[in-house]
Amino acid sequence: SLNGANMTDTSEAPKDKCWYLAQAKPNALAIAELNLRRQDFETFIPRQVRTRRMRNGFAKELRPLFPGYLFVLAHSTAAAWRSINGTLGIARLVQFGDARPSPIPDALITSLRESCDADGRFEPESPQPGERVRLLTGPFADFIGTVEKVAPGQRIWVLLDLLGRATRISAPVSSTSSLTPHDARAARG
Repeated sequence: SLNGANMTDTSEAPKDKCWYLAQAKPNALAIAELNLRRQDFETFIPRQVRTRRMRNGFAKELRPLFPGYLFVLAHSTAAAWRSINGTLGIARLVQFGDARPSPIPDALITSLRESCDADGRFEPESPQPGERVRLLTGPFADFIGTVEKVAPGQRIWVLLDLLGRATRISAPVSSTSSLTPHDARAARG
């Protein structure tokens, strides 16, 4: 389905194929995925549940973990790269300095897949006390806090700074995201 990931039983790429990162054109991720799958390319888009503020409340939606990007399994040939780059909805295959698309290590794809359920929904590991996290769902969506403790049943206690006071809230682990070093620097000011 377009909401999940197109996943097979193999966690590593076959020896003659590699995973590549493709950038989709703006607002064309679903179109790109559909058209790649029509050409028999395997795709993988890890997703996470996010809360969006609406006029009349909040709405939960499944959003890509890496907005605007998808992983594509393909042969390491110029013909395969041209086919992907020419696909409706794809802007380009990602390159790192080279004139050739850069393969993504199998270990990274395996790790991401192991952190996702069968529908491609990313399920992060439990954060540790003292770790800074961003809340993804509920009325405190996009707030940043510090994990106070991890409770049984996949819940954590988070301290939020609200109006100059530390406020303790409980949240499911699945509704939080650990901050990257860049996020943590930006959150400090």
